Amino acid sequence: MFDRYNRNITYLRISVTDRCNLRCIYCMPEGGIDLLKRDELLSLEEITDVVKVGAELGIKKVRLTGGEPLVRKGIVELVERMNRIEGIEEITMTTNGVLLSRFAGELKKAGLRRVNISLDSVSPGQYKEITRGGELEDVFAGIQAAKKAGLTPVKLNMVKLSNGDNQQTEQIKKFAAEEGLQLRFITQMDLRTGEFSQVEGGDGGNCVVCNRLRLTANGMIKPCLFSNKEFSIKEHGIKEAFLLALNAKPKKGVLNSKSSFYNIGG
Repeated sequence: MFDRYNRNITYLRISVTDRCNLRCIYCMPEGGIDLLKRDELLSLEEITDVVKVGAELGIKKVRLTGGEPLVRKGIVELVERMNRIEGIEEITMTTNGVLLSRFAGELKKAGLRRVNISLDSVSPGQYKEITRGGELEDVFAGIQAAKKAGLTPVKLNMVKLSNGDNQQTEQIKKFAAEEGLQLRFITQMDLRTGEFSQVEGGDGGNCVVCNRLRLTANGMIKPCLFSNKEFSIKEHGIKEAFLLALNAKPKKGVLNSKSSFYNIGG
């Protein structure tokens, strides 16, 4: 499935929910958010159908995001369903890790290959401040559970804040090295102004080689994180929504004034 710029689109990022059990300062406004109604969220069956059609068109890799994907009821079942789809070669997840110690073993058995864990500080106080209340020990427990279950290589995603703490960056580097974790740095982005850069240690943000489309929790297929365009699977049908998004994929991201990180998966 090639776009207008001859990029082979093989990767679908799926936001399974806009809900999260943290309130990170760079992701959610302090005053809270307007959540989707429950009946607006795609069902497990609908998400599975999208992945089936995507696989027929050439999608090979799926990443589950949120919000926080582990707060979505039935997440293990969803992984099981997708793992049975012919053509899907890899299912991964980006999570904050808070609930991972409960689910790691089940997710591995269901077919999840590996996880990226968001971790912006290894200082309990600073972590609580950034996440507005999160407990760092929960994430540490999730990391150990992921390693034990074989959800490897475990990768850490650290967002570099505009007023970042260089000492904290060095501490995370040390922690990752000691725990045998891969570390990626993501410069703080701004959807409204179109400010983004390539992920250090990954391909994210490199438009030249971008091979991804996105599915939102309420059924919109988006061609790009930094684009206002989106195509409803309910209005157009799944295959047509895929093809419309493919044709609308820009050469380079511009801006996104419709979405937020908490409901598009970053």
